[in-house]
Amino acid sequence: MDDFLKDVHDNFEQQPKSYESMVDAARIPLYSTSSFTKLSAVLKLFHLKAKHGWSNVSFTELLTLIQEMLPEGNTLPDTTYKARKLLCPMGAEWEKFHACPNDCVLYRNEYQNLDECPTCHLSRYKAKRSTNSASDTESSKIPAKILWYLPIIPRFKRLFMNAKDSKHLVWHSQGRKKDEYLRHVSDSPQWRQIDLK
Repeated sequence: MDDFLKDVHDNFEQQPKSYESMVDAARIPLYSTSSFTKLSAVLKLFHLKAKHGWSNVSFTELLTLIQEMLPEGNTLPDTTYKARKLLCPMGAEWEKFHACPNDCVLYRNEYQNLDECPTCHLSRYKAKRSTNSASDTESSKIPAKILWYLPIIPRFKRLFMNAKDSKHLVWHSQGRKKDEYLRHVSDSPQWRQIDLK
């Protein structure tokens, strides 16, 4: 468990409170006489979930069942969402954009206030089943399509944060043998064209 906490420590430089909550979960026992901590139990259960391909619904049902079996006052999360928040408190940065159902435009910048696509004239929002004019507020409108955007820069920062891992990420540029033989994809003429740009 200590090795796990050391590995994730660098990822929490911007969010020390998230790291502290994970450290606290590593100290809190699952129940009063348990040898498992809250974090170690969730880690082992997530390992089984990944190994056996359990769905989120089945995992939530399993967590609920185990929580009922354990003594009262146990600290096991009762849903997949709560367990995942325990393991991934920093989460990934993401943005959601409304999109045209036909992928014509994203409703951002100059299209941000439009209610229909300027190209194909489809509605930005799903049609409502019941028309209730009093509840037709902006928050009650459901977008027809949503694009989830994961910015690449924070992902690159996380990849290159660990010096040992970053050495492997730049191997094709710094560590390979450069001769006339094709030993790696980076030896190909196409890759050389990319390097020249």
